[in-house]
Amino acid sequence: MINEILTISGKPGLFKLLTRGRGALIVENIDETKKRLPIQATDKIVGLGDISIFTDDKEMPLRLVFQAIEDKFGKKAVEFDYKKSADDKLCKFFGEIIPDYDRERVYPSHMRKIFSWYDLLVKYGENDFSDPAAAAAQAAEEKPAE
Repeated sequence: MINEILTISGKPGLFKLLTRGRGALIVENIDETKKRLPIQATDKIVGLGDISIFTDDKEMPLRLVFQAIEDKFGKKAVEFDYKKSADDKLCKFFGEIIPDYDRERVYPSHMRKIFSWYDLLVKYGENDFSDPAAAAAQAAEEKPAE
């Protein structure tokens, strides 16, 4: 679930929250190493579920951006060289996925980070971009009455 995936300032890549320890979070690196490490309260930690991008009229949760990318490419990596492409081509490509993104406040560096996160999540099987609130409501409806 996307709410359990974290980005930590000063550390490359993404991390999966495993458990909360005394004064620290225990996370696992989302890559081939699967290295586990404690993250102290002094580190700046942001869950991907808390990140949004600006659109022309509102903010769009990153989960929905990932779903839009998934709708375009399926459950596979982005078929565009976003790392080396020129900024204008990258913006045009991002506009095909999210047509109403705010062109003044969403920078090419943000787009590259979104695509790299998406590729990382898909590569290592962490690509459940469903809405956690909707999933909880559906689970409550399916639970038999006692």
